[in-house]
Amino acid sequence: MTAALFGHDGPWTEEEYLALGETRQRVELFDGSLHVTPAPTPRHQRIARRLGNVLEPAAEAAGLELLEAVNVRLRPDRIPIPDVVITGPIDLDQVNIDAADVRLICEIVSPGNAATDRVLKMHYYAEARIPWYLLVEQETGSLHLYREKNGHHVEESTAAPGGLLELTEPVHVAIRPERLLD
Repeated sequence: MTAALFGHDGPWTEEEYLALGETRQRVELFDGSLHVTPAPTPRHQRIARRLGNVLEPAAEAAGLELLEAVNVRLRPDRIPIPDVVITGPIDLDQVNIDAADVRLICEIVSPGNAATDRVLKMHYYAEARIPWYLLVEQETGSLHLYREKNGHHVEESTAAPGGLLELTEPVHVAIRPERLLD
Protein backbone atom coordinates (compact mmCIF):
# COMPACT_ATOMS: atom_id res chain seq x y z
CA MET A 1 0.00 0.00 0.00
CA THR A 2 2.88 2.39 0.75
CA ALA A 3 3.96 2.46 -2.89
CA ALA A 4 0.38 3.21 -3.96
CA LEU A 5 0.19 6.11 -1.50
CA PHE A 6 3.50 7.76 -2.31
CA GLY A 7 3.51 7.03 -6.04
CA HIS A 8 0.18 8.79 -6.58
CA ASP A 9 0.01 12.13 -8.39
CA GLY A 10 -2.72 14.68 -7.80
CA PRO A 11 -5.94 14.47 -5.80
CA TRP A 12 -7.38 11.08 -4.90
CA THR A 13 -10.75 10.06 -6.28
CA GLU A 14 -13.21 7.97 -4.33
CA GLU A 15 -12.62 5.08 -6.75
CA GLU A 16 -8.84 5.23 -6.21
CA TYR A 17 -9.34 5.42 -2.45
CA LEU A 18 -11.60 2.36 -2.41
CA ALA A 19 -9.16 0.47 -4.65
CA LEU A 20 -6.58 0.63 -1.81
CA GLY A 21 -8.58 -2.08 -0.04
CA GLU A 22 -8.36 -2.87 3.66
CA THR A 23 -5.32 -1.55 5.52
CA ARG A 24 -3.88 -1.70 9.04
CA GLN A 25 -3.74 2.08 9.15
CA ARG A 26 -6.84 4.25 9.14
CA VAL A 27 -6.93 5.83 5.73
CA GLU A 28 -9.65 8.44 5.34
CA LEU A 29 -10.51 10.50 2.27
CA PHE A 30 -11.12 14.24 2.65
CA ASP A 31 -11.77 16.12 -0.59
CA GLY A 32 -9.07 14.43 -2.66
CA SER A 33 -6.53 14.13 0.17
CA LEU A 34 -5.78 11.02 2.18
CA HIS A 35 -5.55 11.27 5.95
CA VAL A 36 -3.44 8.34 7.15
CA THR A 37 -3.02 7.56 10.84
CA PRO A 38 -1.49 4.55 12.58
CA ALA A 39 -3.79 2.06 14.21
CA PRO A 40 -5.33 3.47 17.40
CA THR A 41 -3.71 2.76 20.76
CA PRO A 42 -4.95 -0.17 22.85
CA ARG A 43 -6.48 2.38 25.30
CA HIS A 44 -8.40 4.04 22.44
CA GLN A 45 -9.69 0.67 21.22
CA ARG A 46 -10.71 -0.39 24.74
CA ILE A 47 -12.73 2.82 25.10
CA ALA A 48 -14.39 2.16 21.73
CA ARG A 49 -15.26 -1.40 22.76
CA ARG A 50 -16.64 -0.29 26.12
CA LEU A 51 -18.68 2.46 24.47
CA GLY A 52 -20.00 -0.04 21.93
CA ASN A 53 -20.91 -2.44 24.75
CA VAL A 54 -22.96 0.29 26.44
CA LEU A 55 -24.66 1.52 23.26
CA GLU A 56 -25.32 -1.78 21.47
CA PRO A 57 -28.24 -3.10 23.58
CA ALA A 58 -29.99 0.27 23.26
CA ALA A 59 -29.35 0.33 19.50
CA GLU A 60 -30.73 -3.18 19.08
CA ALA A 61 -33.81 -2.29 21.16
CA ALA A 62 -34.43 0.65 18.79
CA GLY A 63 -33.95 -1.52 15.67
CA LEU A 64 -30.64 0.18 14.84
CA GLU A 65 -27.15 -1.10 14.01
CA LEU A 66 -23.99 -0.34 16.00
CA LEU A 67 -20.72 -0.58 14.07
CA GLU A 68 -17.09 0.26 14.77
CA ALA A 69 -14.47 1.76 12.43
CA VAL A 70 -16.45 1.69 9.16
CA ASN A 71 -16.37 3.93 6.09
CA VAL A 72 -19.04 6.62 6.19
CA ARG A 73 -19.61 8.38 2.88
CA LEU A 74 -20.51 11.96 3.77
CA ARG A 75 -20.48 13.05 0.12
CA PRO A 76 -18.43 12.18 -2.96
CA ASP A 77 -14.70 12.11 -2.11
CA ARG A 78 -15.30 12.53 1.65
CA ILE A 79 -15.09 9.26 3.59
CA PRO A 80 -14.02 9.28 7.25
CA ILE A 81 -13.77 6.23 9.49
CA PRO A 82 -15.49 7.11 12.80
CA ASP A 83 -14.80 5.08 15.94
CA VAL A 84 -18.42 4.07 16.59
CA VAL A 85 -21.53 4.57 14.44
CA ILE A 86 -25.22 3.93 15.01
CA THR A 87 -27.22 3.55 11.80
CA GLY A 88 -30.64 2.62 10.61
CA PRO A 89 -31.03 -0.68 8.77
CA ILE A 90 -28.26 -0.98 6.15
CA ASP A 91 -26.71 -3.52 3.80
CA LEU A 92 -23.88 -4.89 5.93
CA ASP A 93 -21.94 -5.98 2.83
CA GLN A 94 -21.57 -2.49 1.33
CA VAL A 95 -18.13 -0.86 1.51
CA ASN A 96 -19.54 2.54 2.56
CA ILE A 97 -22.37 3.58 4.83
CA ASP A 98 -24.25 6.55 3.46
CA ALA A 99 -24.44 9.58 5.78
CA ALA A 100 -28.24 9.61 5.42
CA ASP A 101 -28.35 6.25 7.25
CA VAL A 102 -26.25 7.45 10.21
CA ARG A 103 -28.06 8.48 13.40
CA LEU A 104 -25.07 8.95 15.76
CA ILE A 105 -21.32 9.16 15.22
CA CYS A 106 -18.84 8.77 18.08
CA GLU A 107 -15.20 9.83 18.01
CA ILE A 108 -12.67 9.15 20.74
CA VAL A 109 -10.26 12.07 20.83
CA SER A 110 -6.67 10.93 20.54
CA PRO A 111 -4.20 13.42 22.05
CA GLY A 112 -2.07 13.51 18.89
CA ASN A 113 -5.06 13.99 16.59
CA ALA A 114 -7.47 16.11 18.64
CA ALA A 115 -8.06 18.89 16.10
CA THR A 116 -9.31 16.41 13.52
CA ASP A 117 -12.07 15.12 15.83
CA ARG A 118 -12.95 18.43 17.51
CA VAL A 119 -12.91 20.65 14.43
CA LEU A 120 -12.58 18.99 11.02
CA LYS A 121 -14.76 15.94 11.54
CA MET A 122 -17.30 17.81 13.64
CA HIS A 123 -17.71 20.30 10.78
CA TYR A 124 -17.95 17.58 8.12
CA TYR A 125 -20.46 15.51 10.14
CA ALA A 126 -22.67 18.54 10.73
CA GLU A 127 -22.48 19.55 7.09
CA ALA A 128 -23.61 16.00 6.18
CA ARG A 129 -26.52 16.45 8.63
CA ILE A 130 -25.49 13.64 10.98
CA PRO A 131 -28.06 14.23 13.76
CA TRP A 132 -25.88 13.34 16.78
CA TYR A 133 -22.14 13.53 17.48
CA LEU A 134 -20.63 12.08 20.66
CA LEU A 135 -17.09 13.11 21.50
CA VAL A 136 -15.14 11.15 24.14
CA GLU A 137 -12.22 13.12 25.59
CA GLN A 138 -9.50 10.70 26.72
CA GLU A 139 -7.47 13.31 28.61
CA THR A 140 -10.31 14.67 30.79
CA GLY A 141 -12.59 11.63 30.80
CA SER A 142 -15.54 13.79 29.72
CA LEU A 143 -18.28 13.06 27.21
CA HIS A 144 -19.76 15.75 24.96
CA LEU A 145 -23.00 15.17 23.05
CA TYR A 146 -23.78 17.47 20.12
CA ARG A 147 -26.99 17.83 18.12
CA GLU A 148 -27.01 18.95 14.49
CA LYS A 149 -28.80 22.23 13.97
CA ASN A 150 -28.79 24.08 10.63
CA GLY A 151 -25.60 22.42 9.43
CA HIS A 152 -23.70 22.90 12.72
CA HIS A 153 -23.27 20.77 15.81
CA VAL A 154 -24.45 22.45 19.01
CA GLU A 155 -23.55 21.02 22.40
CA GLU A 156 -26.59 19.32 23.91
CA SER A 157 -25.06 17.93 27.12
CA THR A 158 -21.80 16.91 28.78
CA ALA A 159 -20.72 14.60 31.56
CA ALA A 160 -17.47 14.44 33.49
CA PRO A 161 -16.31 11.41 35.48
CA GLY A 162 -18.76 10.91 38.34
CA GLY A 163 -21.57 12.31 36.19
CA LEU A 164 -24.04 10.76 33.81
CA LEU A 165 -24.70 11.44 30.13
CA GLU A 166 -28.26 10.54 29.18
CA LEU A 167 -29.22 10.03 25.57
CA THR A 168 -32.86 9.97 24.53
CA GLU A 169 -32.18 9.99 20.78
CA PRO A 170 -31.42 8.02 18.68
CA VAL A 171 -31.22 5.51 21.54
CA HIS A 172 -32.21 5.57 25.19
CA VAL A 173 -29.13 5.00 27.31
CA ALA A 174 -27.20 6.49 30.23
CA ILE A 175 -23.40 6.52 30.08
CA ARG A 176 -21.07 6.96 33.03
CA PRO A 177 -17.75 8.32 31.71
CA GLU A 178 -15.68 6.45 34.28
CA ARG A 179 -16.99 3.13 32.89
CA LEU A 180 -15.33 3.95 29.56
CA LEU A 181 -12.07 5.40 30.86
CA ASP A 182 -9.77 4.48 33.69
